[in-house]
Amino acid sequence: MEGKTTEQEMPLVEMKGISKSFGEVRALKNVDFNVGRKEIVGLVGDNGAGKTTLVKILTGIHRPDSGEIYYKGKKVNIQNPAIARDMGIEPVHQRGSAIAEMNIWENFFLGKELRKRVGPFLVLDKKKMYEITRRTTSRIGIEIPSFDRPIGTLSGGEQQAVLIGRTIHFGGELLVLDEPTSALSIRETDKVLTYVERAKRELGCSVIFITHIIRHIYPIADRFVVLWQGEKISDLHKGEMTRKELEELIIRGKLKSLERNNEEGSGL
Repeated sequence: MEGKTTEQEMPLVEMKGISKSFGEVRALKNVDFNVGRKEIVGLVGDNGAGKTTLVKILTGIHRPDSGEIYYKGKKVNIQNPAIARDMGIEPVHQRGSAIAEMNIWENFFLGKELRKRVGPFLVLDKKKMYEITRRTTSRIGIEIPSFDRPIGTLSGGEQQAVLIGRTIHFGGELLVLDEPTSALSIRETDKVLTYVERAKRELGCSVIFITHIIRHIYPIADRFVVLWQGEKISDLHKGEMTRKELEELIIRGKLKSLERNNEEGSGL
C-alpha cells in the first residue's frame, strides 16, 4: 500500500485545466501548472504566450473560464487579490508598487502600519517599523545606511528587494514576480536574482518568475514551464534542456532537433 503524500511533498500550488478567453481571443487553453515548496519556477514564453494571464488568475485579478486551483492540497476559489494575499500568494510588480516620495520603511508598512499607545492616544510606532524593515531586508542581502530616505532614491534592484522583503514579512509564501528584471541593468538584474535565491534558500519561499529573457532566469530556476500561444508545451527541470534550446522553444514553439528526428523516423 502506498503511503500518503505528506504536506511537504505535495505542490504548494496546483492549477489544473485552466482556460481563459477574452472575447474571441483564447488566452489560455487547458493549462496545468504547479509550484513545489521552496522551488523557483521560471514561467517563460514570448510576449502574448499567456504568462501574465495565468498568474493574474492565480492572484485573483482574472477568473478562469474553466479549471481548478489547489493551494496546499485544498481546492480554492480565488475571487479577488485580497483572498490570494490572505492565502500567502503575493505578486511583486516591477513598477507601481512603491510611492517614490515616501521613505523606505513607510513603503514597507504602507497600509499595514504599526501603532503603539501613548497615554490615551494611538501613534505610529516608527522605531519598530524602521527596525523590522532593516532586519527583513538585511536577511535577503540588502544593506541600506538609512531607511528614512525616499524609496525613489534607491536603485531599481534595491526597490525590488524592499518589496520582496515586505511580501515575505507579511506572510507571503509564494512570490509572483512578473518580468522583474526587464527594465534593469545587468548589475541590477544580478542583484535581484541574488535576492530571489536568498528568499528561497534562507526564508523558505517559493517563487514564480515570469520572463521572456531566459539568460536572466536560467541560472537560478529549478524548473521551467513554457507557454506558447496560450498552451503549455514544456515542463522540465534545469539540465533537461540547454539555455539555447529553451530560447529556441520559446521563439519557435518547437526544436529543430525534434524536427530532424521526426524526418529521420519517417524516412524522409
